[in-house]
Amino acid sequence: SITKERTEVILQGTSSLDPKDPAAVWEEYDFKCKPGDLKRRPCFITPYHYRLDWLMWFAAFQTYEQNEWIIHLAGKLLAQEEETLSLLATNPFEGREPP
Repeated sequence: SITKERTEVILQGTSSLDPKDPAAVWEEYDFKCKPGDLKRRPCFITPYHYRLDWLMWFAAFQTYEQNEWIIHLAGKLLAQEEETLSLLATNPFEGREPP
């Protein structure tokens, strides 16, 4: 069965020197097939799926302690690791200093 509501994990970064500043601008990392922008057409690649996007769905049902891989993913995004960024649809910090 599937749920009627979908909780999402959203990964964001900021270039602000003080991330707690209310004026800090947070930018979202977009995934190739994970639901996000409601105006984007759904991703269909049947019978396959993008594994990372699929794992993000399950991560939303649990805590980060139960999904330690998400901490490692965040670290790789902060380090701007090219192999990890290739799994995403967009990198909001491309060509800029890392968040």
